[in-house]
Amino acid sequence: MPTPVRDVDLLQRYLEGVMIRADHHAGSVNEIALAITGAIVWRKDADPIEVMAHDGDMKNVLWVKISGQRYAFSYNHKSGAIEIRQGTTRGAVLHSLTNATPLSELRRIFQSL
Repeated sequence: MPTPVRDVDLLQRYLEGVMIRADHHAGSVNEIALAITGAIVWRKDADPIEVMAHDGDMKNVLWVKISGQRYAFSYNHKSGAIEIRQGTTRGAVLHSLTNATPLSELRRIFQSL
């Protein structure tokens, strides 16, 4: 169930969980996750960020509106990348991001959203 993130403290708790899980089994995204979070805060609409929560735990799924369009961010275990999908976690994959993604490319992607 999506949980709205209305303050930086909840965003910090979410990111702490993401970083712990990334360091444990997703080392290919443990750096880009920090940059993605900053880019989301930079470009998001006034609507709150939403994160997936299950049984009180926040999971590795986040939704945000940018320029009126909803995007889902989630970790793909098979590809080892964080995917940006259109609308939902089952939407079209628009971008796949890893630690190998240059920050200049990340900026270009977010400017185009």
